Parts: sequence; C-alpha cells; structure tokens
Amino acid sequence: MSSFRDPDHQERLTNAAAAKKAMLEKFRAASDDPAIAERQAARAAVNTARLARMAEREAAKKAREAELAEQAARAAELALQAQREAEEAATRLAAEEAERAVLLEAEQKAARDARYAARKAAKKERRRGY
Repeated sequence: MSSFRDPDHQERLTNAAAAKKAMLEKFRAASDDPAIAERQAARAAVNTARLARMAEREAAKKAREAELAEQAARAAELALQAQREAEEAATRLAAEEAERAVLLEAEQKAARDARYAARKAAKKERRRGY
C-alpha cells in the first residue's frame, strides 16, 4: 500500500499563497513582455480603425437618409403642384363645359323660338288666307 499523507491546514494555506504568488509573477512577467505590449497596441489600432469606419458608415447613412428625405419632400411638393394643376384644369374644363352648355341652350332656345314664330306666322297666314 502506498502511504498517503493528508496535508494539514497550514500547508494548504502555504500552497495557496505560493500559487497566487506564482500567478502574480507570471502576470507581471507577461505585462512587461514587449510582444504582448505590441499585440495590445495593434489591437488598439485595429479597434480605433474599426470605430472610425463605423463612424464613417454612420455619417454616410445619415447623409443618405437626409438625401432620401429631401427627395421625398421634393416628390411630395411636385405631387402637390401636379394635383393643384389638375384641379385648376378640371375647374377650367368644368367652366368651359358650363359655358358650352349655356351657349347650346341659347342656340336651342333661339331655334325653338324661330320654329314657334314660323308656326305662328304660318297659322296667321292661313287664317288671313293670303
């Protein structure tokens, strides 16, 4: 049988402190390493470039949205102007139709009056016997 020695409380504390100290030393050694500092600087540069590109895209998106809003406003103005012109044309057309109707009515009345007068004259002529 193998002999197994159970570590006591003090030994466990010592081992834990030694492990923490080793990890701290490893971290300090890594933070002093120029390769790690160089990688961090490269990451920071990449992140800065990414943020700049994102800002450029956002600015381009806002400019595009502003342009689209301007185009929509122009289109709405043109549509409103076309609607006004169509309404004016419809009003003019209705006025011309009404004028033509009045003229036609006047012509028809004149023709009717002329027929009536001719009929009356013919009746009068028949009575007198001319």
